[in-house]
Amino acid sequence: QVQLVESGGGLVQAGGSLGLSCVASGVKFSIATMGWYRQAPGKQRELVADMTRSARTNYADSVKGRFTISRDLAKNTVYLQMNNLKPEDTAVYYCKADPPYGSGYRVLWGQGTLVTVSS
Repeated sequence: QVQLVESGGGLVQAGGSLGLSCVASGVKFSIATMGWYRQAPGKQRELVADMTRSARTNYADSVKGRFTISRDLAKNTVYLQMNNLKPEDTAVYYCKADPPYGSGYRVLWGQGTLVTVSS
């Protein structure tokens, strides 16, 4: 069964840190880009950060300097280290895995993990 499984969410006070991880299992293709998105109540899902196989990264302006994305290609795992968290970071965080362009495989999404930052 192909799936992305996130872990590491929880409740933290403003200024604190959390680390998220996402493992892709049962995947039959070489994952191109892996990344993290988030969706706060009443808002659209937005990109937080992603990373290509060549380690090129892309961050939302709101998290630059506070969040760090990393990948373990051999383990099909992506991580998100979140520091200096703010209440506005509260959201459900989703992992996403993109197949190679033109491969015909579908994009994969995890089930989401809740991050709550209290003020």
